[in-house]
Amino acid sequence: MGQTRNLLPVIGFVLSGPIWAQSGIQDTSITLVPLTVSYAYQLPSGDMAQRFGANSNLGLSASVKFKSNYSLGLEGGYLFGDKVIDRSMLRAMTTANGVVVNQDGEPASILLFERGFTVMAFAGKVIPIVGPNPNSGILLKLGGGYLAHKVLIQHQNDVVPALEGDYLKGYDRLAAGPVGMFFVGYQHLGNNRFINFMGGFELQVAFTKSMHPYQFDKGRSDGDTHVDGLTGFRFGWTLPIYKTRDTREYYR
Repeated sequence: MGQTRNLLPVIGFVLSGPIWAQSGIQDTSITLVPLTVSYAYQLPSGDMAQRFGANSNLGLSASVKFKSNYSLGLEGGYLFGDKVIDRSMLRAMTTANGVVVNQDGEPASILLFERGFTVMAFAGKVIPIVGPNPNSGILLKLGGGYLAHKVLIQHQNDVVPALEGDYLKGYDRLAAGPVGMFFVGYQHLGNNRFINFMGGFELQVAFTKSMHPYQFDKGRSDGDTHVDGLTGFRFGWTLPIYKTRDTREYYR
């Protein structure tokens, strides 16, 4: 009788089997923090297409994806390019031969670039139709924020008095205003944290105004509202931050 009493705890231990403390990313949708570095090649539309050609966009975003697969986050983008279509800001200082002269009366080397940035908040949703786990799938995002862009004017080693110091503000076409964003694509978060990426189509539409009170080449201010669009494909690498799966076994 005493031996039987001693065997009961052992039998219960064997029959009970292991119980996992919690499921991991491969088992169910979990709350995590995705940090994403991305690149987009964008084509302008609307009024922006009259000023610039295609541009690049480097982005950085941070968000919280909840167990419901909805997410909230912030992101920023840096716009840059070398395709400036509208060069009319230099018209007043261009000679009949089509060149800008420096203070010594010699042709100056003038380079024009596109520069800008976006700052936005967004809400998203992951639809786990395809992917290695419930945290991967079709990614939808809607956002809004602020966009600014301008013409960066560089004149190398030449001294051009009209393009020095604060005078540049009268020519750089700085414009800014509210922007909306829509993204549809795919998010992949690997089960082992090593293969994590996103990619898809992105559309941005902004309503911008001139940020300077006067444009020297036009001899007036520009108070009009411009509709600026950017469309392109964005691809990125994601670092997902979340609690690791508890692999310890508990017995009852």
